[in-house]
Amino acid sequence: MSSSVPSALQVPSASGPLQAVLWDMDGTIVDTEPYWIQAEKDLVHSYGGSWTDSDAEAMVGQALAFGAGLLQNAGVPLTVREIIDRLIGEVTVKVRKQVPWRPGARELLSELKEEGIPCVMVTMSEPILANEVCSQLPAGTFSFVVTGDMVSRGKPHPEPYELAFDRLSGLVPDLSKERVVAIEDSLPGVTSARAAGLVTLGVPHFLPLPPDDGRHEWDTLGGRTAADLASLVSGATAGASR
Repeated sequence: MSSSVPSALQVPSASGPLQAVLWDMDGTIVDTEPYWIQAEKDLVHSYGGSWTDSDAEAMVGQALAFGAGLLQNAGVPLTVREIIDRLIGEVTVKVRKQVPWRPGARELLSELKEEGIPCVMVTMSEPILANEVCSQLPAGTFSFVVTGDMVSRGKPHPEPYELAFDRLSGLVPDLSKERVVAIEDSLPGVTSARAAGLVTLGVPHFLPLPPDDGRHEWDTLGGRTAADLASLVSGATAGASR
C-alpha cells in the first residue's frame, strides 16, 4: 500500500474515449461527513456554542477556510488555521481507526487502474487526511493529489479542478476536458467541476443535488464500471461535435 500522498506519475494516453477521472474524496470515496460533523459539534460545544444539522449542511463540500469562518461565527475563538488543524486532526484519527468507504468507489478505482486510466484526487481536505486515505489504497491508485492547501480559492470555485487538469496535461498527451470525468457528491463540488469545463458526474450522498441538465447523476458507484464512465464521455464528445 502507498504510505504517502503520491507525487505525479507519468502515465500513457488512454486509447479509449475516457482519458482520466478526477475524484473528490469526502463523501465520494469515503463517507467522512459524520466524522466532520461530530468534530464540528464537539469544537463548538467546547466553547459553549450550539451547532445544528443545518449548520453542518452548510459546510458540506466547502473549502475548509470557509467552514472555519462559519465556526468562528458560531463562537469558536480560534484562528482559521487553528480550527482547520483541530477538525482535520480529529477526522484523521477516526479514519485511521476505520475507513468508511463509499459503495463501489474502491472497485471502480481498481478497474480504472487496471485499464491504465489515470485518476487524480481533488479534495478540499489537506495532506494529512488525504494521505491517510491514500495509504489504504494500492500504490499508484492516484497519479497525484490536489489538496485544499494547494489552491487560493476552493470549491465551488473551479481552481482546484483547473489545477488538477493543468498538472495532468503535463502527464497525459493531448488531454481534453471533454474526455475527463470529475466525480463529486456535493453542490460545491459539482459546481467547481462544471465551471472547470469537465464532464461532471454527481453521486449525491449526504445532501441531494438540485436538478441540472448540464451534468450527469448516479445514485451510487456500486456496480458501476469504467465503461459506464466512458459512456458519459462519449455522450459529451458526440454533443460537442454536433
